[in-house]
Amino acid sequence: MSQRTCLSVILAAGEGTRMKSAVPKVLHPIAGLPMVAHVVKAAEAAGSGDLALVIGHGADEMRKATQKFAPKAEIFVQDKRLGTAHAVLAARDAISKGYDDILVMFGDTPLIDPEVLVAARLKLAEGAAVVVVGFRTSNPSGYGRLIEKGGKLIAIREEKDCTDEETKITLCNGGLMAVAGKHALTLLDQVGNNNAKREYYLTDIVEIAGGQGLDVIAAEAGFENVLGINNRAELAAAEGIWQGRRRREAMLSGVTLIAPETVYFSYDTEIGADTIVEPNVWFGPGVTIATGAKIHAFSHIEGATIASNCDVGPYARLRPGSDLRQKAKVGNFCEVKQAVIEEGAKVNHLTYIGDARVGAGANIGAGTITCNYDGYSKFFTDIGEGAFVGSNSSLVAPVTIGKGGYVASGSVITESVPDDGLAFGRARQRTLPGKGKELRERFASAAAARKKG
Repeated sequence: MSQRTCLSVILAAGEGTRMKSAVPKVLHPIAGLPMVAHVVKAAEAAGSGDLALVIGHGADEMRKATQKFAPKAEIFVQDKRLGTAHAVLAARDAISKGYDDILVMFGDTPLIDPEVLVAARLKLAEGAAVVVVGFRTSNPSGYGRLIEKGGKLIAIREEKDCTDEETKITLCNGGLMAVAGKHALTLLDQVGNNNAKREYYLTDIVEIAGGQGLDVIAAEAGFENVLGINNRAELAAAEGIWQGRRRREAMLSGVTLIAPETVYFSYDTEIGADTIVEPNVWFGPGVTIATGAKIHAFSHIEGATIASNCDVGPYARLRPGSDLRQKAKVGNFCEVKQAVIEEGAKVNHLTYIGDARVGAGANIGAGTITCNYDGYSKFFTDIGEGAFVGSNSSLVAPVTIGKGGYVASGSVITESVPDDGLAFGRARQRTLPGKGKELRERFASAAAARKKG
């Protein structure tokens, strides 16, 4: 297969009106990635060296999005929606470059497995001119049927056009197609629009190719691979299928998910063996977790790197730029953003650490915050190795707490603390005996006077 060139033509021009959204349908995400990007990733994994993306609705938004997940893809615009064959021919300039294999895919089928695409390409390599990917179902009602004879595919028949015998066929059209590059344009150019909708249907090339004595065959795949998304209910169902696959993959790789159905992964989540994930944990994009970590319940993690044997949560939030080094601890109701928590450091509870470094072995007391933003700019807080910051302290950046430094509880620190220094940043307490009773009496008298008035 590595010797064969391949172009994937991905059709993404549909308006997706049933999504009831201003966002183009194929840009709605599955696991944090636009569904069309999942199709692109599958094509690339199947050895497709080049991509042609056919767009229509929301063209400007599609172009901008494509730069993120497929910057080298050629973009073609289908100005008029005249059928699937017409859409494929919008990419004529790309197809005409002379590829061995042409894969025709749909941008709203995000669950396609690269192995299905590889299998279709192998059939082209063995001499087939057209390969149609189908699926079997015990309830084929509503689907086009794949009509075979002598091991060859002779037609794709819409259900309304099927004979009584053909309606019993359980092999249905999945839409995806592989076409030998040397025949692609010849076959596509022969597709007519002599039908009720006056549209050019890609499925017509099956009979056209067969009529020319070319080999046309069907390849079977699981239904999930060709599942198209048309509305938000189907989007949620596809998300569930994707998450189920990823959870199983994680567990078979040595990750413990105590309640797998409650854990949400993103498309690029990396998680090492012997990590334990408790219920209701959300992994956003850009998360990498090494071996032996423990992620407690109800934690929200995005754009973070977590080293081996770290302990996170419960109810922790790690925002982008969080970098936890080996055996670091970020506990309950803590938030970390754009900060390094070095080896063995502890940020135990009710704390915000942003734009900062917490040195190895340091301890951050409950209620501590790094005051990193003045309304205009962000500033850095550097907390040294082995430092101790007492509870309910505010560290006003830019500020440094030296190695072994000690900050007394309740302090507001506006100046740097040297190595092994002790800092108090709070008003001295005064205690006035009997004044509490006097104050209560005064307040009560004033309240009574207000009521009479």
